[in-house]
Amino acid sequence: MNVGIMHELSKVGSVRWIATVAALALSSAAAFGQQHYKIDPAASEVHFVLGASDGPVNGSFRVTSGEFTLDPSSGAMTGSIAVDAASGDSGNKKRDKKMTGDQMKAQTYAAVTFSPAKFSGKLNDTSDSTGQVDGTFTLIGQTHPLSVPMNVHMEGGRFTATGEFTVPFVNWGMKDPSFMMFKVEKQVKVQLKLTGTVTN
Repeated sequence: MNVGIMHELSKVGSVRWIATVAALALSSAAAFGQQHYKIDPAASEVHFVLGASDGPVNGSFRVTSGEFTLDPSSGAMTGSIAVDAASGDSGNKKRDKKMTGDQMKAQTYAAVTFSPAKFSGKLNDTSDSTGQVDGTFTLIGQTHPLSVPMNVHMEGGRFTATGEFTVPFVNWGMKDPSFMMFKVEKQVKVQLKLTGTVTN
């Protein structure tokens, strides 16, 4: 074979090899840049405070699952966090049964979920960070946009994220639990604590 042709073929092969290596490197870099967060339900908490005419009602719900992925370079997030809609506990079984059954319709909508889509702020690999998570909140089968200010602590491959937000539950389709002289506010304050592991 002509030496010139062999040389040209050799250059083509080198170019293809370099292109392949570059593509793999970029793919690996993109994958490495992704951070995966897995929530530990047993160590996570959801608390609520609902103003009422005879004093505030305090209670909690149980986190059942959650994991999400974050791209630190863009702030893009995917994933979901689920809370057991039937687990509401305010210390009054009769009230809790009415809350989860009549208001939250837990027999039909077993979970309340939040699907994060965007993190805004600087997230440190260690120590504390603050930012905002934007996503969608699904309650009794209806989805609503929600922004949650978050404080995040990272240490030794684990994270703890805390935030507080308000849910206008009546405007979002839930039945107003007020009756006769007993009146409650039309929105509930939710305090969230998520703990788990983070990997690249």
